[in-house]
Amino acid sequence: MTRASSQGLSFESVAAGYAAHRPSYPSALLDVVEELAGFSLAGARVADVGAGTGLGTRVLAERGARVVGVEPGQEMAARFRIGLPEVPLVLGDGNALPLGSSSLDLVTYAQSWHWTEPRRSVPEALRVLRPGGALALWWNDSDGGVPWVAGQDARLRRLFGGGDGAYDPEARFRRLPDELPFVRWQVRWSRSVSLDAHLANLATYSDFLVLGEEGTNRFLAEEREILAGVFPDGTVREEYVVSLAVAVR
Repeated sequence: MTRASSQGLSFESVAAGYAAHRPSYPSALLDVVEELAGFSLAGARVADVGAGTGLGTRVLAERGARVVGVEPGQEMAARFRIGLPEVPLVLGDGNALPLGSSSLDLVTYAQSWHWTEPRRSVPEALRVLRPGGALALWWNDSDGGVPWVAGQDARLRRLFGGGDGAYDPEARFRRLPDELPFVRWQVRWSRSVSLDAHLANLATYSDFLVLGEEGTNRFLAEEREILAGVFPDGTVREEYVVSLAVAVR
């Protein structure tokens, strides 16, 4: 197992919280995927790799795709099966896809490409895609252009030793593999959740898993006080930017 793969498996310990509190993806994102890929998702053969609890898989299935989930973690896979019992799921990861060559119209990585080794996952994606098929990578990030989000991001960076660097909406795109002709896009969206749900979502971030329970609880308690002043009714409006990159084979 590679170092990146083993880090990705750290989410196993928070699978239930991930399923309950992580944000999904807006319908507008899939509209752009279809436009850039050049075909409809309805009836398309799709593999959602690093599917986790199925957040991305669900929106693909709801769009009419014939989707299969690919997930390396046993706990994540168990949550996937509870939430999407009708969707096929195989254990595996992007570095060695357990899928047939030229068998897919689309391969997606929803919040998971960074857990792969591109020197292995790029050839694997090209292998399983038909000619004219597409690879789509996307990430949900908090929109640091929103003042309260920028403040929280700065506190998180200080906590995890990232300094006070400003929000950079292009950061995801600079990590794309050079050998594929990616077209880049960004979609902004938001959701409203309770303060408790927002903090529970934060607690699923991989850096908190490394920080440990005591440090996590201390930070979340301080964050609760700050956000209670910003959202006195107890409802947090989370603002997101989805960074999308699509390459056609």
